[in-house]
Amino acid sequence: MLSGLPLLLALAAAILFLIVAGSRFGWHPFFALFVAAVGLGLAIGFDLPQVIALLKEGFGGLVGGVGLLIVLGSIIGVALERSGAARRIADLLIGGGGRLGLRLVVLGAVISVPVFCDSGFIILAGLLPALALRAGTKLAPLALSLAGGLYLTHTLIPPTPGPLAAAANLGATDYIGTIMGLGLVVSLPALFVVWKSAAWLGARIPARPPAAAEILLEATPGLLPSLLPLLTPMVLIALGSVLQLTTEPGGLADYLRWCCEPTVALALGCIPALLLPSATPKTEWIKDGLNLAGPILIITGLGGAFGAILKASSLAADVAAWVGEAALSGSALLGLGFAIAALLKTAQGSSTGALVIASGIVAPLLPLAGFSSATDLALLTLAIGGGAMTVSHANDSYFWVVSRFSGIEVADAYRSYTPLTAVMGFTVLVTVLLLGLVLR
Repeated sequence: MLSGLPLLLALAAAILFLIVAGSRFGWHPFFALFVAAVGLGLAIGFDLPQVIALLKEGFGGLVGGVGLLIVLGSIIGVALERSGAARRIADLLIGGGGRLGLRLVVLGAVISVPVFCDSGFIILAGLLPALALRAGTKLAPLALSLAGGLYLTHTLIPPTPGPLAAAANLGATDYIGTIMGLGLVVSLPALFVVWKSAAWLGARIPARPPAAAEILLEATPGLLPSLLPLLTPMVLIALGSVLQLTTEPGGLADYLRWCCEPTVALALGCIPALLLPSATPKTEWIKDGLNLAGPILIITGLGGAFGAILKASSLAADVAAWVGEAALSGSALLGLGFAIAALLKTAQGSSTGALVIASGIVAPLLPLAGFSSATDLALLTLAIGGGAMTVSHANDSYFWVVSRFSGIEVADAYRSYTPLTAVMGFTVLVTVLLLGLVLR
């Protein structure tokens, strides 16, 4: 069975295969991940029945942990998108007054928690020309502000599937509330950096949005109905984290904690989401939510299968032997998680894929750095999320959504949006490292 340097070389070859298969040969991530996981297992020295057993265990374990969360979150996101509630929330957050770029960054960050960043930008891009005209400013800085805000929470804050899957790989499913709370803290300096960077980068490029950027929606619902699907699960999950720290087991506290469990909280959030007014049958929303969640579940599960192969190998023991008596530094593990995710993101384009694979790779190393608490695992999830946004370019579908619907030419998007995502990612890394020094 492979160990030591040959094991690392086999892992590097598997990662290289994933990158080349997607970027060079255009393989679907499902097939690439499956072949990479099987090939790595066989190369390590497991026989084929062992490899299949590990794949089934890893796939089922991860999907069982986050599958319902992804499905329920997708349904809420589709409901907000199709009902016009996302547009109603946008009206609230944009409001009037100055600092329009900052308002758009915050708007994007809020909307992208339940709604995928691609959908969020498509929905809201139609607002940008009128906003630029009203504010008497260029359109490109506003488009970059909105794009950056949406992208930020897409990779950092559950119930977006990528952070959920990474948390499950790291054994942090019980700490979703902690990840959300620290994610908000980490997002604050990044929001400021996005605002200032978007203004500076956008001032140097033109943007001419196509007429198709105006998205036609049904009449928007009221403010409270629009906010309830978003606030219900977020407040309940946050409350659950507080209750875990402040209450003892037994009695009413157990029931309250059960109501605040992420799956239950998202299920409760689906109720006001499906009560939003619509001229189309709500069954269409559910169907579209399931269609959206299905591919994500499959890729997420295969990422768990890949991670199961690594966990069954001697990787953790080998690293322990290399570091000897000294424990692996927490900052080093955070930096390693960021670097692996950034490499995967830059090479193959998918933030969710980068989050899933990178978390599976670093999961066996958790004991070496003494990472076991809710704070430790939340910080590592966020560090990987920062890497998974570094950097977005032509192999990322969101890059094309931003370019197409904002009217920014591709060459100008490379000069503005791509460096913006790099600045965002490294801001997240620095913030996570500083929090690690303070909280660990």
